Amino acid sequence: MDAGTLPPSRRAHAPTADPAGIQQPGRCILVGAGPGDPDLLTLKAVKAMGRATVLLVDDLVGDAVLAHAAPDARVIHVGKRGGCKSTPQAFIEKLMVQQARAGETVVRLKGGDPLIFGRSGEELEALRAAGIEVEVINGITSGLQAATALGVPLTHREHAHGVVMVTGHAAPGQREIDWAQLAQTAHAAQLTLVIYMGVKCAARIQAGLLQGLPAQTPVAVVQSASLPAQQRLISTLERLCTDMQVHGLGSPSIIVVGDVLRASAMLQQYGYASVPTELSESAESTESAGSSHVPAASRQGQFQFG
Repeated sequence: MDAGTLPPSRRAHAPTADPAGIQQPGRCILVGAGPGDPDLLTLKAVKAMGRATVLLVDDLVGDAVLAHAAPDARVIHVGKRGGCKSTPQAFIEKLMVQQARAGETVVRLKGGDPLIFGRSGEELEALRAAGIEVEVINGITSGLQAATALGVPLTHREHAHGVVMVTGHAAPGQREIDWAQLAQTAHAAQLTLVIYMGVKCAARIQAGLLQGLPAQTPVAVVQSASLPAQQRLISTLERLCTDMQVHGLGSPSIIVVGDVLRASAMLQQYGYASVPTELSESAESTESAGSSHVPAASRQGQFQFG
């Protein structure tokens, strides 16, 4: 598809012109669509979607979110799911600039928050370099929603003094993340690790983290946070990959690592006074809002991570 043309689809009101008939430049809005549940959209995001004449939409944005777009707006799906085919980033940036220059109100709709692993840095640079008016509307990032799904804070006065949000893999041509060094820093400073896009690299991540964190460090995985298909897994660092494979967890998932998981309400609701130490097996329990996988330890005593 040529960057100057758009496929026939929904069309909103025509771009504006001044009294002399001269086309007025449009604008671009980078909008966070949140983790998936449309009820978690901000009011500002909903208003922006309703005003947009063109929407460029990431793959993880569902139809329930898109229902807030104007009925006659153009909706262009550009992919952007980890490990899957998607529209080249440079093409997206060129399309945003061209449509804004044509007087369109362009919404670039991204899963989560546009400023957290959303490649908004490149898009902001391209738009500003082209002299296009641009606005950013934040959304709930999936790492925060994963914590909500687990019933656990990411910071805690006793267990976690800070949070590191990190991608599971580096961009092509860039140096890979030093997971061992990150683990040592997290252990020394009592930090919670929130890992995005880490499923395909889980084995390498696990091996690196084990060089700086105890094997019994609690780990949780949340797949499709906030959606009906949501699944949650509680494990330990040494059993992370095994338990993920047993329960078939895949992308899109968030991996949370750290002692803050000791405060997980998810474990308490299953009768644990605290978190289990040994995860030689796993048990599965299904709830109305997705599935939860918790350790199959004796539920008559109290358990703690080592």
